[in-house]
Amino acid sequence: MKALLVNSEYCTGCHSCEVSCKDHLQLPKGEFGIKVTEVGPFQFTASDHAGAWEWTYTPIVTQACDLCAERTEIGKMPLCVQHCQAWCMYYGEIEDLVKKIDGKTRWTLLAVAQ
Repeated sequence: MKALLVNSEYCTGCHSCEVSCKDHLQLPKGEFGIKVTEVGPFQFTASDHAGAWEWTYTPIVTQACDLCAERTEIGKMPLCVQHCQAWCMYYGEIEDLVKKIDGKTRWTLLAVAQ
């Protein structure tokens, strides 16, 4: 099964994945194939991270996403991965993507039902 893997430590929230997907799928205003969500900013007040700020962006696939099936069938990567400005998105078999997870940064694995 194919999927996307996002290293959340490096996503800057530039929305390039979102725009390229929306354009490719020709989706109307308010609809997305992949949507960048934002958490924060908020400040930690307890724990080992007291005083640190958190502001995280994570791309989330929607029901409109088919992982650019017509592109991936001919060996190209999905447009969201191709246009990622931070190069923090990966595409491939779930088993291979899981091997990239190093336990040192935050990762999001996004599988798409097909």
